[in-house]
Amino acid sequence: MSTTPTIPTTDAVMQALATVNDPEIGKPITELNMVEDVSIDGGDVVIKVLLTVPGCPMKDTITREVTAAVAPLEGVERVHVNLGSMTEAQRAKVAEQVRGGAAKAPGGQPVIPFNDVDNDTKVIAIASGKGGVGKSSITVNLAVALASQGFDVGILDADIWGYSIPRMMGAQGRPVAFNNMVMPLQAHGVKVISIGFFLDTEKPVIWRGPMLHRALQQFLSDVHWGDLDFLLCDLPPGTGDIAISLAQMLPGADMLVVTTPQQAAQRVALRAGQTTAQTGMKVAGIIENMATFIAPDTGKEYRIFGEGGGQLLAAELDTELLGSIPIDPRLREGSDAGVPMVASAPDAPASRVMTDIATRLGKAKRSIVGKALPLRF
Repeated sequence: MSTTPTIPTTDAVMQALATVNDPEIGKPITELNMVEDVSIDGGDVVIKVLLTVPGCPMKDTITREVTAAVAPLEGVERVHVNLGSMTEAQRAKVAEQVRGGAAKAPGGQPVIPFNDVDNDTKVIAIASGKGGVGKSSITVNLAVALASQGFDVGILDADIWGYSIPRMMGAQGRPVAFNNMVMPLQAHGVKVISIGFFLDTEKPVIWRGPMLHRALQQFLSDVHWGDLDFLLCDLPPGTGDIAISLAQMLPGADMLVVTTPQQAAQRVALRAGQTTAQTGMKVAGIIENMATFIAPDTGKEYRIFGEGGGQLLAAELDTELLGSIPIDPRLREGSDAGVPMVASAPDAPASRVMTDIATRLGKAKRSIVGKALPLRF
């Protein structure tokens, strides 16, 4: 007795496609009207998907995920994905839908979504008084640790002159832009934007105040960050133009100050933390890096850079020491390789401290969702 083969329906295919998100925008391709046509011939399903921009770097990912979503449907034997690109009018509709409104405030000023009263993103600036204390390494590890705990996280590399986040995160390529909207790159589950994605890496950035201010403004207003839980801003060392501009643009942001135990670093970091009194930011905590070194052969602990600097800085800034991170060569190796240590060696003592700090940030975030309160521990 023969049975009639099951033929998949268009409705079933569209329901499956609704589970596929655009990898850059983070919304279903059906919601973004990227599915132009579905045709079914027996067990063959042909799907035409419109890319937001021609030559989209994520086209292979879209093809793979569309195929994976539709292939398991009953009656489907083969899936064919044909790619096209949106018209200018279609892209404009997507941009308006993604932004959720106008890109400019009254008077033509760019809109920074993180300042919206309904925005729940916790913005945290990672600062230090001087270079070389491991601020950027801690930024990427905190970001990856938060992402591994289920949070939506972004990193804004605000160190325009000394950008290092792309290498440390292993993020490569050039962000896609359309209709004055930029899609951040992603690595280790974290969205990333940096001036390093747009410049020749071998050439120095020689910019002054107004250009730095404008670049930072564009990173905050023109980049489509989506619905983030955390945005970590890796600041340049010291208290220069970028730190001042960020405080002006994001008056509700908090600051984590990174120092080493030695008094020289602590005194310089104190000045970085004290700028919050004049800018409106709040110091949410201190992180002490390179606190100790444990000899691998003897297990003996050495305090190469002295001790007590982190605790003293926390007392002087009326905040808490969130953690003291031991020296571990894998922290540097992970940064050079583009694989943060919390991902490559999660059980290492340094990783555990950074994961614990991320957990505290996450608990504080959950406890104040929907409340306009400062982040305190």
